Amino acid sequence: VQLQASGGGLVQPGGSLRLSCVDSGRSFSSNSMGWFRQAPGKEREFVGVISRGGGSSFYGDSVKGRFTISRDKDLNTVYLQMNYLKPEDSALYYCAAAPGSTISSLPDRYHYWGQGTLVTVSS
Repeated sequence: VQLQASGGGLVQPGGSLRLSCVDSGRSFSSNSMGWFRQAPGKEREFVGVISRGGGSSFYGDSVKGRFTISRDKDLNTVYLQMNYLKPEDSALYYCAAAPGSTISSLPDRYHYWGQGTLVTVSS
């Protein structure tokens, strides 16, 4: 598993952004995929997770109803669609892979991590 996240940038409050995370390995369909974020001086926060088959997804309370995770098995890519962005969404966003059917909000359940992509929400 080798994860590469992209798509971060500067966006105004209320705007949208879509992050992508490509797995260049061979086991994409075997892993649940999660997104986390970390703002300066804060702990890493669970954003959401999608099951390995894509049929189930779960979100942190702070993003529920605004963010959506999806995955494309043909492209080995997981996406994080972020709508109605707020300044408090500003953070470094990481994608991560958890083995098998693991569905968890705990970072230590994820064995592989991407390098992070920076999202800044500001006017």
